[in-house]
Amino acid sequence: MIRLLKFVCWSILAVVCGLLLGLSGAYLYLSPSLPSVEALKSVQLQIPLRVYSSDGKLIAEFGEMRRSPIKFAEIPPQFIAALLSAEDDNFNSHFGVDPSSLVRAAGQLVTTGHIQTGGSTITMQVAKNYFLTSERSFSRKSNEILLALQIERQLTKDEILELYVNKIYLGNRAYGIEAAAQVYYGKSIKELSLAQMAMIAGLPKAPSRFNPLANPARAKERRDWILGRMYRLGKIDQAAYQAAVSEPINASYHVPTPEVNAPWIAEMARAEMVGRYGSEAYTEGFRVTTTVPSDLQEAANQAVMVGLASYDQRHGYRGPESRLPGKTHEAWVAELQRQRTLNGLDPAIVTQVGKEGVTVVTREGQDEQVAWDTMKWARPYINANSMGKLPAQPADVAQVGDLVRVQRQANGTLAFSQVPTAQGALVSLDPHDGAIKALVGGFAFEQSNYNRATQAKRQPGSSFKPFIYCAALDSGYTPASLVNDAPIVFVDDFLDKIWRPKNDTNTFLGPIRLREALYKSRNLVSIRVLQSLGVDHTIDYISRFGFNKQDLPRNLSLALGTATLTPMEIATGWSTFANGGFKVQPYLIAKVESRNGETLFTANPPRVPTSEQEQARMQAQQAVPPTLDAASSGSGLAGALQPAPSVPALAERVVDGRTTFILNSMLEDVIKKGTGRRALALNRADLAGKTGTTNDSKDAWFSGYNGDYVTTVWTGFDQPDTLGRREFGGTVALPIWMDYMGAALKGKPLNTQPEPEGIVSLRVDPVSGRAATASTPDAYFELFKSEDTPPSVDELGNGQAPGSPLPADEAAPIDLF
Repeated sequence: MIRLLKFVCWSILAVVCGLLLGLSGAYLYLSPSLPSVEALKSVQLQIPLRVYSSDGKLIAEFGEMRRSPIKFAEIPPQFIAALLSAEDDNFNSHFGVDPSSLVRAAGQLVTTGHIQTGGSTITMQVAKNYFLTSERSFSRKSNEILLALQIERQLTKDEILELYVNKIYLGNRAYGIEAAAQVYYGKSIKELSLAQMAMIAGLPKAPSRFNPLANPARAKERRDWILGRMYRLGKIDQAAYQAAVSEPINASYHVPTPEVNAPWIAEMARAEMVGRYGSEAYTEGFRVTTTVPSDLQEAANQAVMVGLASYDQRHGYRGPESRLPGKTHEAWVAELQRQRTLNGLDPAIVTQVGKEGVTVVTREGQDEQVAWDTMKWARPYINANSMGKLPAQPADVAQVGDLVRVQRQANGTLAFSQVPTAQGALVSLDPHDGAIKALVGGFAFEQSNYNRATQAKRQPGSSFKPFIYCAALDSGYTPASLVNDAPIVFVDDFLDKIWRPKNDTNTFLGPIRLREALYKSRNLVSIRVLQSLGVDHTIDYISRFGFNKQDLPRNLSLALGTATLTPMEIATGWSTFANGGFKVQPYLIAKVESRNGETLFTANPPRVPTSEQEQARMQAQQAVPPTLDAASSGSGLAGALQPAPSVPALAERVVDGRTTFILNSMLEDVIKKGTGRRALALNRADLAGKTGTTNDSKDAWFSGYNGDYVTTVWTGFDQPDTLGRREFGGTVALPIWMDYMGAALKGKPLNTQPEPEGIVSLRVDPVSGRAATASTPDAYFELFKSEDTPPSVDELGNGQAPGSPLPADEAAPIDLF
């Protein structure tokens, strides 16, 4: 008996020693290839890029992984109890490895021949998730065990749990428990009920199999099992258990819903961040704050949508998008599910046509009424210049099976509509530093993500003329200068070409003051002024506004706005008129923060001084080398945005402030008594602007400003085509501009340019353009630079048009080239 006992003891000792030697050998073999656990203390989880408005509202989120890391202290104790009950109820007592779980897993392998469970603890799963692959092999499991033992020695249990809950994949692109709570319930993990926490805790085992969206029955079974485990382990009492298991499955798919509809802004911010940071932009958890206030962006969205829809309905109804007669209700709903909503215009199919309107089925399968009053506009579209007769009844507009568009009204009813074929763009800038305040790149981003505000190069028409007039005012012209508005012919003897430009009205007014010529948009005056200045000289002058010379034609058609420019370029150039002569560059990103809230970048663009004193102070500060924000150090990101100098940069002056002041008064007249008179409805005395319409009305523009915002609106077709012979900048683009600026300036005080030194106001003879005498009839006051004041009528010289630098006789044919 003693001999047998000794044999057993020695055998046990030999087995133990063999195990120890085996484990030691495995450790010595595997340990050199094991990663350092220290890396877990500084691990950087992938977090998506998030873009916000200037007032902190979410615009968009970019990144494959939805993740919102959470600190251990923020995790509800009930969730921890649910998670440990489901995954590792011995977590607080083991040292990284649970021998009983490993033995159970080994037993399953021996009896079934397959690996069914890995026997992993939460610590082992942390080791696998952060350092290893999902390969099922003994070597990988050995590495997992060794890493788990090291992790337990170097990290606390709380730190391990925090790493685990932020890393695990929980289905539907949700990584981590906070992201999962948002995806499945639209709430933070701290706001979930016990049953909902148990549901989230059941996902790590098999996110697809126990997903409450894909398999609600199986998910409930898993949830209830976890709740039972919690009750048996004493984590919850019977009342809490009964209440939780009786709670219905109420998960639904929630995605981060943008609080501001600004898809083109989001795409611009995304592209800029990727350009700066590369692929890390999608994973480093950057928080980008843009310069765009949510209220201005929503006002721009509404203005463009309403303006394009109004234009579209003025030209009639083009018919249904498709016809599906004879289909079942279910087939109609299935077809609608394949259609997209475009800027609030929902697809619907007509199911009944009555005397008071039509009945439509919506994408949700609901039958709703569309009133006849909302359909009366739908005259048949023939072409851009003509329509059929007014419909007399709903049957004249729609038939059963028509796929149409409807729009939900404020009172909940549906209105008959259609998707506009014309497009538009709006850009609004702060003229003092170029900050983008609102931007719309088309009717609907879902329809086309092409950004017409920044990418579409179109002819600006007469909205470009102020740049010609600005050059004239800096070259000796005055608002009182008289220029002949008369026919002119340009001949090219070599090409046998003749150009006979004309005014929009095909009329001629004779000698006309420069001020009047601008607000009446006289083409022939602009051409004569450009001819006097010289094309090359004028292009050199205009390029100071930021335009590329290659986009400016080197001929006299430049005076009519035949350059090819984007709305953003036009708005940027107009900023110089609005801010008193300074050049600014548009920018979108105001601030970039790291995942930890550290400020990595703050925009500091060149700014326009608000006074001469401020300008002197800024110039003095710029003489001192600026220091960079300490946030620039240690980011470790290639190509990262660098913090801006703390000292504001002074914008470059490119035009005499007196010139812009005089031009501003001329552009105010465009609204007071010119082609922009509609804007008088805004009841503001601080607005200036100019319409623009190209040949055949293919492009319609309005650019305008006050001291707060400069805004440019373009409308037209992507493939240039006429908007209609009765459509102009004042009928299509100006109403959009008015809707936006009316909302943007509501409640704001008047903001006009202060009068600079060197401006003189004199009475002028309207006939001669010279200084008036006391007896001059109909004399009026005009603004001049002090060195450009006109002489009296008695001093009028021969051979020169009154008040004009131009030769007196310009009616003869002139070579264009």
